[in-house]
Amino acid sequence: MASNLVVARGGVEFVPPISLAFWRWVVVFLILLPFTYLSLKKNFKVVKKEYKKLFFLGAMGCGVCGAFPFLAGQTTTVANMGIIYTSSPIFIILISSIFFNEKINFTKITGLVACLTGVFAIIIKGDLNLLVNLTFTIGDLWMLAAAIGWALYSIYLFYWKTELEIFQRFTLIALSGVISLLPFYIGEEIFFDKTLFNYNFLLWVVFAAVSPGIIAFTLYTLAQKQLGASLTGFTLYIFTVYAAIYGYFLFDEKLENYHYIGTTLVFFGVYLAKKKNVKQS
Repeated sequence: MASNLVVARGGVEFVPPISLAFWRWVVVFLILLPFTYLSLKKNFKVVKKEYKKLFFLGAMGCGVCGAFPFLAGQTTTVANMGIIYTSSPIFIILISSIFFNEKINFTKITGLVACLTGVFAIIIKGDLNLLVNLTFTIGDLWMLAAAIGWALYSIYLFYWKTELEIFQRFTLIALSGVISLLPFYIGEEIFFDKTLFNYNFLLWVVFAAVSPGIIAFTLYTLAQKQLGASLTGFTLYIFTVYAAIYGYFLFDEKLENYHYIGTTLVFFGVYLAKKKNVKQS
C-alpha cells in the first residue's frame, strides 16, 4: 500500500494527478471485470440495492484517496505524506465514536491529541511562524484530507455489510471511483494539463493499478474481515517507515528534525489510542 506514495511522487512527473487516479481505476475495473461479470449479473438485485453505498466507498477510497495523494505529491515529500497518512486510524476512532457509538476513554483522548499534534507538527514543519502566517504546504493539506477520506472508507467498508463477494464488491467500488473522478478528469484535461498517452503513462498507471491498487486494497479488505476496522488501521502506521525509505533511496529526500518529532508524537498517540484494543485482542 505504501507504494502508492512512490506513484504520488514519481508518477505525477509524467501524468497529471487526476488523470493518473482516473486511469488507474479504469485499469483496475477492466482487469477485474472479466472475472466478476457473470457473478455480478446474477447478483444484479443486490447491486441495485447497494449501489449508493458502493458509490460512497468508491468516491472515498478511489476518488479522494486516489487523487488527493497524487495532488499532494506535486508539492510535498514522500516522508511527509507517509507521516500525515498515519493519522487516518485516529480519524477512524473519532468517526466510529460519533456515528457508531464506540466509546472513547481518557487514554484514547490523550492519544488523539498527541497524534494530531504530531501530524500538525509535520504540516507546519515545526515552524510556528508558518502557523502564524498560514503558509502551509498545500500538498500536506491534500494528504491530511486523504487520511480523512481513507478513515471514512475503512469504517464504512467494515460496518456496511454486503451480500457481494470481495472481488465483486471491489469491481463496483473501482467503477464508482472512475465515475466520481470523471468530471474532475475532464476539467483537468480542458483547463489545466493534458495527458500524454505514452510509455511513461502506461508504466505508472499499470503499476498504480496493480500494486497499491488491486493487491493492497484486496489484502486490506481481507485483514479487515479478520481484525475489524480499527485494528486494521495498524497497517498504516508503518507508512512512516516505508515512506522514509522510499523517499531516501528513490527521491534523495532528507529527514528533518520535525519529521522525528512528528513521528514520535504520532506513534505515541497511536499507542495510547489503541492500548485497550490491543489488550482485548
